[in-house]
Amino acid sequence: MKLAAEDRRHQILEEATKLFSVEGYDKVTTKRLAAACGVTEPALYRYFASKELIYDAVLDSLESRLQCDEIYPELAVEKDIEQLLSRLATQLLDCSQKHQEVYRLLLYSALGGHAKAKAVYQSIRGRHAKFLQAQLDRLQKQGLISDSNTEITARSFMGMIFDCSLGLTLWKNSQGRVYRCDELVANNVPIFAAGLCRALPQK
Repeated sequence: MKLAAEDRRHQILEEATKLFSVEGYDKVTTKRLAAACGVTEPALYRYFASKELIYDAVLDSLESRLQCDEIYPELAVEKDIEQLLSRLATQLLDCSQKHQEVYRLLLYSALGGHAKAKAVYQSIRGRHAKFLQAQLDRLQKQGLISDSNTEITARSFMGMIFDCSLGLTLWKNSQGRVYRCDELVANNVPIFAAGLCRALPQK
């Protein structure tokens, strides 16, 4: 099937993401990738000069493909801390499940020490942590949550969410029962919310 250049490039990145996420960089050959795309190796090289450049292009695409911050404008005016944390956690966990191959590749690459993957991972995780920190600062100023180091709190919450994502995405059959996203949110978010409200004066 003959595709337009941009469509073929997109197909190559999609197939490469699938193969790299399952088998890792070393085991995937350009011959296999070309076959998955229905083209010859020489045709593949017209779009990417090497497997390394394909891998770099896949990593470059991950940040935009894992965008899940469309609810930020609504959360930026939310006054209920439990609602804010619940919706943010649900959005992030759902995103990781909808894009499992992309997320798995990102995590494998980052854990494997790939410099670009680490940067992309930190950018994705860091963006959400900074947003949450800003909301915690806002709620503190409004007297709706107790005083705390909002940077530590935001990072800790993101750590919990991303660890749950790891369990859902990478460790499904090695950690006992597999919990649904809504079960994780329902169990963990109230603990964080209660801690942030514990020291507030009774009205």
